[in-house]
Amino acid sequence: MTVDRVQPPLRVVLTDINTKVVEAWRAAFADTPGIEIRKGSILDEDVDAWVSPTNSRGRMDGGVDAAIKRHLGAGIQLRVQRAIRDQYEGNLPVGSAVCVPSGAVNPKFLISAPTMEYSAQNVSETLNVALACAAAFQAIHRQNEQAPGSIGSVALVGMGAQTGRVPARVCANLMWTGHTLFNDYRFDDYDDLRSTITAQLDDIENAPEEKRVRITPPERAASRR
Repeated sequence: MTVDRVQPPLRVVLTDINTKVVEAWRAAFADTPGIEIRKGSILDEDVDAWVSPTNSRGRMDGGVDAAIKRHLGAGIQLRVQRAIRDQYEGNLPVGSAVCVPSGAVNPKFLISAPTMEYSAQNVSETLNVALACAAAFQAIHRQNEQAPGSIGSVALVGMGAQTGRVPARVCANLMWTGHTLFNDYRFDDYDDLRSTITAQLDDIENAPEEKRVRITPPERAASRR
């Protein structure tokens, strides 16, 4: 019999230098416990993992990616791209993520989750933020399954809100969707994650700006958190 290990609650820090993003998070996550929201740089956050919104090739040449590469050194891009090559034949689909050792004490891990296929792509009319955020959190499930307790805290920025040009409130709502799905379910396969989210958010562009969508997990065994 397999006994699931119960992980302690994940400490989640949402931090961005964009005031509009921070204000939008405060509205979207107002009723969500355990979330720390502040204005500032992710580079200042003392957590186990940083989440970097990247592109499908793992080229850390712009936005938060570039700042993280300057901070951690060029080797971090090599580790990210090696993981993408080994696990995805060099192209990391939106709605997937890789988690690699950072080579530093803080953070211990970098989670790269693409919000776009190529650098500086406009993703404001897509579901990419929800897909990327959900994938990043599912990567935490996977890492903690391999090494229980290795990621107990994580910091994220406004995914897609800078180079992806996603409006702040839309970004915040879609990140809320990704976070709540982490609490509700653990996916074994990123393809299942993508199809589940896409099916339920397909008409989100017709919803009011303030509307949040909680994804209903697939009907199978309960979450193995």
